Amino acid sequence: MKNKYLKINNRAAIAFLGLPLLAAIAGCTKSFLDVPPQGQQPTVQFWQSQADATKAVNAMYANLRGWPIVAFAPIAVESLGSDDAEKGSTPGDASFMNDFDNFTATSTEGQISDFWNGEYQQINLCNQVLDNIPAISMDGTLKARYLLEAKFIRAYCYFRLVRAFGDVPLRLHLPASAAEFNIPRTPKAQVWAAIEKDLTDAEALPASYTGADVGRATKGAALAMHAKVAMYLGKWSDVKNYTDQVMGLGYSLFPNFEKLFRVENENSSESIFEIQSALVPGNSGASNSQYSQVQGVKGPAAGGWGFNVPTQDLVNEFETGDPRLAGTVIFAGTTTLEGDAISIGSANPMYNYKSYVPFSMYVSGYTPGCQQNIRVMRYAEVLLMNAEANNELGNTAAALTSLNKVRARARGGNNAILPDVTVTDKVALRNAIWHERRVELAMEFDRYFDVIRQGRAAALFGPKGWKPNKNEVWPIPQGEIDLSSGMLTQNQGYN
Repeated sequence: MKNKYLKINNRAAIAFLGLPLLAAIAGCTKSFLDVPPQGQQPTVQFWQSQADATKAVNAMYANLRGWPIVAFAPIAVESLGSDDAEKGSTPGDASFMNDFDNFTATSTEGQISDFWNGEYQQINLCNQVLDNIPAISMDGTLKARYLLEAKFIRAYCYFRLVRAFGDVPLRLHLPASAAEFNIPRTPKAQVWAAIEKDLTDAEALPASYTGADVGRATKGAALAMHAKVAMYLGKWSDVKNYTDQVMGLGYSLFPNFEKLFRVENENSSESIFEIQSALVPGNSGASNSQYSQVQGVKGPAAGGWGFNVPTQDLVNEFETGDPRLAGTVIFAGTTTLEGDAISIGSANPMYNYKSYVPFSMYVSGYTPGCQQNIRVMRYAEVLLMNAEANNELGNTAAALTSLNKVRARARGGNNAILPDVTVTDKVALRNAIWHERRVELAMEFDRYFDVIRQGRAAALFGPKGWKPNKNEVWPIPQGEIDLSSGMLTQNQGYN
């Protein structure tokens, strides 16, 4: 069983730690994916031309869909600790994942190391772009855009790291000397400041793209991510400012919640940033995303592994008649809206509908569901952040307006369900917004750290084993501490 998780088809997840950049890695959008699976340029011949810069930026995007970025590690670190998800599959299959559900994971747990290394591999790709492209003679506008795209992705990676570990080493350039390889953890306040600086810069990105460039980081993505960072820092005026700007950029809620997550509706009017994936005919190496596969239905006629499944507690959170339940949870013994019968004999009673790809789209020789984009930021979350910020600032009417836009899309014109929220008490409205975040963003790797930043983790996760002054963060990987000869220190409460 162990080999299943090690033998992954993932050329894009190579660590570019000062080694020659692989020019043949897949690009950031569907049209960039059909590339030769072989080929390598020596470092001395690279970073010479605009074409080299483009290949480097495409590799940066391609790595985003690699195994440690979208599969087991984020499930473990960002999802299983919450009350929305549990391990799934069969009891003996990857039982180590239960350590994240009951908070017994230690510093030697492999998924913690994978998450850490995956994010730093991605940061290294961004730093290569930022350190090397400025010296290339190329179109100035494109050069500036590439650098801002790298800053956005670097900020996204550090956001995930600082949420998960607190103080982390802050690397904003490639090491220039041996002494710069081994650096201590940077206080999290400085990491947050660096994230905000990158996102402020990235706000100069284009508001939208056309053709093959669709899917790249945009001004809206930078503003929305900055709003989320500000929300974690409790900077409510900034959250309102950034979300107000995004709300003026032309995004809109996709009318059908369930269809929003299907392959045919990727990069929709609601999409602010998605990790681009595709099944590329003749190139299984570029068709490498396992995001859908690891969460897919496990059972007869299904190609998934069945991990990260919804809990009954999550199901119970949905209001009676809320159509989002049917767009979030696949129940065994039912038929999906796309026509797949889910056997009652499948391994679990429920699965994540948001990661689902219809079985008819599976192609022999390719990872099942590799076509599925990963939704990182949606307009619905921007509206909910705007609602929360306005409520915290005392702007009750504006808070209700943004909140009720999300509920109105969910009910789809059926006014008998999901009535508008009308409470004006600040605490009651805050709880209504938090409820809406849970049901709207369920199974999108948001709930666990969202509850921690809300200050409710002890109450909600305590029965599972969560302990204050420890489980706000995960342990620093012991292997990293060992490699640093003690330069890195461990988080409080972990050995």
